[in-house]
Amino acid sequence: MNNSSAVYSTSSRTAMIERKTAETSISLTLNIDGTGNCDVACPIGFLAHMLASFCKHGLFDLSGSISGDLIVDQHHTVEDTGIVLGCLFDKALGDRAGIKRAGSSLFPMDEALIRAAVDFGGRPYLSCELNISSVPLVSGGSSFSAFQTDTVPDFWQGFVVGAKCNLHLDVLRGRSDHHKIEGAFKAAGRALSEAVERDARIIGRIPSTKGTLTS
Repeated sequence: MNNSSAVYSTSSRTAMIERKTAETSISLTLNIDGTGNCDVACPIGFLAHMLASFCKHGLFDLSGSISGDLIVDQHHTVEDTGIVLGCLFDKALGDRAGIKRAGSSLFPMDEALIRAAVDFGGRPYLSCELNISSVPLVSGGSSFSAFQTDTVPDFWQGFVVGAKCNLHLDVLRGRSDHHKIEGAFKAAGRALSEAVERDARIIGRIPSTKGTLTS
């Protein structure tokens, strides 16, 4: 009897990265094979919410802390968080043997419909068509409560460079910037979850005709 689970690798795919620059200080730990827990100290409330949504729908565990020069603006902090998150995936996946490599998701969020497709093919490329108005999302009275929506493409650009993956994010329809952005993080999480899933049929093999996905 064929029992593939007997030879199926269950080794943990985790990574930890500390990245410090004159603009940001980020320390994050990722477990790709998690349960969706996100415990990240982040000074930007909306970004923290997006990371939590990404992890919940991708079933990734993420922990650590993020800080940056918010006295300038949110760009450096958001972009560098994307870079570190992408690097975590790249590090945790190693040579990428045995993974499905590509994944996609069509995610509805109220009036918004978002499509995400990813390929861990080793080449960074981003197509991000979210149709965001670039008007900051504001909640409460704190001067730091507004989220700069125009930093979202910067986050995902940083992510694809760090992760060495292709990522296409498209809003097919929608009105609310909040729904478009949150739907994109959820769709990306689900697409990534599918792409990094192990396939018992190709244990130890690189899913590429050229034999490598890291160079």
